[in-house]
Amino acid sequence: MTDARRINAHLRKGEALSPDELRWFAKGLADGSVSDAQAGAFAMGVCLRGLSEEGRVALTLAMRDSGHVMQWDLDGPVADKHSTGGVGDCTSLVLAPALAACGVYVPMISGRGLGHTGGTLDKLDAIPGYATAADEARFRRVVKEAGCAIVGASAAIAPADKRLYAVRDVTGTVESLDLICASILSKKLAAGLQALVLDVKVGTGAFMKHADEARALSRAMVDTANGAGCKTTVLITGMDEPLAPSLGNALEVDAAMCALTGRDKGPLYTLSVALGAEVLANVGIQDGTKKITEALESGRAAEAFGKMVYGLGGPIGFVEDWRRYMPEAPVIRAVDAESAGTVAAIDGEALGLAVVALGGGRQVESDQINPMVGLSEVVRLGEKVDKGQPLCRIHAARVEEADEAERVIRAAIRFGKAPKPVDLVRERIA
Repeated sequence: MTDARRINAHLRKGEALSPDELRWFAKGLADGSVSDAQAGAFAMGVCLRGLSEEGRVALTLAMRDSGHVMQWDLDGPVADKHSTGGVGDCTSLVLAPALAACGVYVPMISGRGLGHTGGTLDKLDAIPGYATAADEARFRRVVKEAGCAIVGASAAIAPADKRLYAVRDVTGTVESLDLICASILSKKLAAGLQALVLDVKVGTGAFMKHADEARALSRAMVDTANGAGCKTTVLITGMDEPLAPSLGNALEVDAAMCALTGRDKGPLYTLSVALGAEVLANVGIQDGTKKITEALESGRAAEAFGKMVYGLGGPIGFVEDWRRYMPEAPVIRAVDAESAGTVAAIDGEALGLAVVALGGGRQVESDQINPMVGLSEVVRLGEKVDKGQPLCRIHAARVEEADEAERVIRAAIRFGKAPKPVDLVRERIA
């Protein structure tokens, strides 16, 4: 007879768990028949002993199947992208509508900010009226009509993951590769995807600071997702500086709109095209780079974004005059360079935490996010800066908060020898 104690005993001894045992445990997480203590012991056992590749696939599928799994009847492929999180990373806001303009349906289930990285849902909350907590009927309607919809996971999606993640957060078991894979992929697979591209970040602004860490996670994610029946590839991308020139929720919506409308063709635009081409290749569409670029250049991607915003409760004319709708901070201050020099290093994590301290993220779960705060016009690596030239601009609610942010920013941006240029996309793993 299967029970939690027996499963945890097998884990403790380093014995492989069967798919039936993992399905039983996921069901128990979802319906409450597994206690918090038993869930914590399971998480610690997986963290210390690990799972086989087959076990990781089985756990992912079991967690996916612990709740509602969506099915689609659409006239095109269904695909998505997931990022492990970075600073100034608002590619989802650019990529989803660009893919929709290429005939791919994107039911994107996204999350809130975590640590120093911003959350896609928090950014969309800056748009007046946008409903990130849409019900399934509305979600399906917007996906069909606009080609994409970005919302949060409902309580019915992978409830075993929701329960296990909360336990992992308080038991020091968040960083298990097996549990990370199962957590991310169970929610994505529950959205009914045919294909997926993962953007694994590495650098000062990412959770993973070293290439070996990013490579190990990428390999585990690719093997697990493909083993679960979803064609998946990974791009390992650099995060040694903010991806967009702005950090903070309303400011990153503005940056995404600048990329969508062709006003800014910097790294955010470049990475969105690269990820989009990868998604198109995974669903069998050729010439992906050309097609994504055309979708952005023609305005079709921006049009799809506008349809999504309106379909989920936002303003009908958002794309045409988005700045009219975005909140502006009462304190906006330039951080001027105290000397001339070349930007040699940027501590992206420090900048991300500065935005959190301004109120742009959560320090405890109950914190309310201020959508208008953040940083804009952040300098880039290798840029030559004159004395008195702004390193960035602070958007704050209060003067004293801007003062503290300025102190952090000056320490985070360092002058010296220009770093050697590196490609934004470091590796592709399939």
